[in-house]
Amino acid sequence: MFDIHRHKLSRRHFLSASLLLAGGAMAMSPRRALSESAGSRNEMVRLALLSDTHTPNNPKNHWRGFRPYKNLQEAVGRISTDLPDGLVVTGDVARLTGDKGSYDNFKKLLAPISSQRPIHLALGNHDHRGNFIHAFRNQPGDAEQVEGKYVVTADSSPVRLILLDSLLWVNLFPGQLGKAQRLWMQSYLKACDDQPTVLFVHHTINDGANDMMDAGQLVDIIKPETKVKAVVFGHSHACSFSQTHGIHLINVPALGFNFNDRQPVGWIDARLTAKGGEFTVRSIGGNRRLDGYAKRLDWRT
Repeated sequence: MFDIHRHKLSRRHFLSASLLLAGGAMAMSPRRALSESAGSRNEMVRLALLSDTHTPNNPKNHWRGFRPYKNLQEAVGRISTDLPDGLVVTGDVARLTGDKGSYDNFKKLLAPISSQRPIHLALGNHDHRGNFIHAFRNQPGDAEQVEGKYVVTADSSPVRLILLDSLLWVNLFPGQLGKAQRLWMQSYLKACDDQPTVLFVHHTINDGANDMMDAGQLVDIIKPETKVKAVVFGHSHACSFSQTHGIHLINVPALGFNFNDRQPVGWIDARLTAKGGEFTVRSIGGNRRLDGYAKRLDWRT
């Protein structure tokens, strides 16, 4: 029931896939690449994939019966009991407008993990680029020079991570990579080696929708670059697995709250190798029936 594959995604198909499933820098030590925390075990890296934490300034903030502050607190507690090699958040770190208090609370709650493992963050439409960069300094990986955007690359052997910036307007729905970032992406992918690469971005990758206005152009860039194996994103507050042109599209569930009761509230535990990955849903709210559901994906060649 959960084996969802699409070769060209329309907004209708993307939403259908979600329903079927339902049935940047950080001032946190240590500053090291994800592969280093995995030691010499380079054949596999384990990452906790989070999105849409919507960490509020006020810990009592709630919506649809969910308390994002407590959700993040619970998730950190569970992840800390069996630490992965690193953690990635695909945007909307802050509750609504990227205020300083939201980022302060996020850093405080993540401290048990960030003191031992590297954390990577992408920007979402509820983040504020200036406040974000000021709050999160010295993020592991390499900050790339892309005008007006915050882009990070990291070697988490056996895979490469690229965190893109789709923030267009704060607290408004649409997102966009923009011409400068797309040109950088083309150049970077042509110049880098063939290490399996996973992209992380906030807005959903579904052609024809208005959540990321240049999603189709991104797909056109990465389609011929077979080193790109998957794109991981959030924004929709839904969990789904689909693909386009052999590229896996992994929609991470929201941790802050869902938009409907069919969707889980939680994160994904990912185990990545040079050949593919296993993605296990961890649900602490919403549709808890999906807790423990695992999806095995093979990378295109």
